[in-house]
Amino acid sequence: MKSDIEIARECRLKPIEDIARQVQIPVDELEHYGKYIAKVPESLIDEKKVENSNLILVTAITPTKAGIGKTTVSVGLALGLSHIGKKNIVALREPSLGPCFGLKGGAAGGGYAQILPMDKINLHFTGDFHAVTSAHNMIAALLDNYIYQHRDEGFAMK
Repeated sequence: MKSDIEIARECRLKPIEDIARQVQIPVDELEHYGKYIAKVPESLIDEKKVENSNLILVTAITPTKAGIGKTTVSVGLALGLSHIGKKNIVALREPSLGPCFGLKGGAAGGGYAQILPMDKINLHFTGDFHAVTSAHNMIAALLDNYIYQHRDEGFAMK
């Protein structure tokens, strides 16, 4: 059996513009993160299409010892739906936290259910993780300052 990296290296990636055209997303609306990754603005959501569509949300899963988790399940599900002729799109957000915290998994799925380019899947995937970290640090600093400023009112722990 081929390894994940062997399978990934055999794949020819399509430019993100080609993928966008396939699903009728205007190319000039893409926010590019290289040749193969982009964000799509929420303003392009067509509420009428949403009402006539189904959403499958994979929010939590205990990964197997082989590292099969949310990404592998999500990509495998999309491949299966495509195979039976169903239109679908997979939206993944920061799929790399498991390995970063020392948990099992390769963050990009596995086998023939991978997201590519896997070398781009890291904590700074699209810059969102930095924004979340900055917001967390700001809230922590504000709370720390509030506790300090109101310590005489009994707010701080003693």
